[in-house]
Amino acid sequence: MRSIAILAACAAVAVGVAPVIAQAQTATTTTTAKSSTTVSPEVKTMWEKIKGSWQQAKGTVKEQWGKLTDDDLMEVKGRREVLVGKIQTRYGISHDQAEAQVAGWEVKHKDM
Repeated sequence: MRSIAILAACAAVAVGVAPVIAQAQTATTTTTAKSSTTVSPEVKTMWEKIKGSWQQAKGTVKEQWGKLTDDDLMEVKGRREVLVGKIQTRYGISHDQAEAQVAGWEVKHKDM
């Protein structure tokens, strides 16, 4: 009889917690969506050029972020968001910090 009461109590708690978990997941997704950055048209144009000449651009990227492997750079293929993610992972920094580093690199190499 006691085990039935415990089971009933666990079920009641689980039913009450499920909506809270679902709400927390939705909130996290919303927060993540809000933190994505918008890139200006000039930067988009610059990255289109970088994609076209990625073999040459890889050298300057490697100079700036030496922890990126050749495999990382092959995967990036001139895509800004992938580069930001790789920098974030390799250097253990936040997305915003990686974004700031890439933005600084863009300013230095805008004539690329």
